[in-house]
Amino acid sequence: MMQRSFRLLALTSAILALAACGDQPQELTGAGVKQDGAPYQGVGVSQYAQAGWKAGDRNSWEQQLKSRAQYGQNDYTRMGNQ
Repeated sequence: MMQRSFRLLALTSAILALAACGDQPQELTGAGVKQDGAPYQGVGVSQYAQAGWKAGDRNSWEQQLKSRAQYGQNDYTRMGNQ
């Protein structure tokens, strides 16, 4: 009985080890890969876009990020603890 369970364990281990060899390579150079555009290009009309920002305006995008980091995410200025 013990020898039978050992054989079964060895056979199962061998099958699992050989199954790992069948993995297909996953490369990003194949057809169908979608490349993202620049973030300042926008996604068109969105309810989440900041008022006054126009899609494709990189300078406006960078200024918006700077002001959001300073006033929206800086707890000292947001809470008035300067």
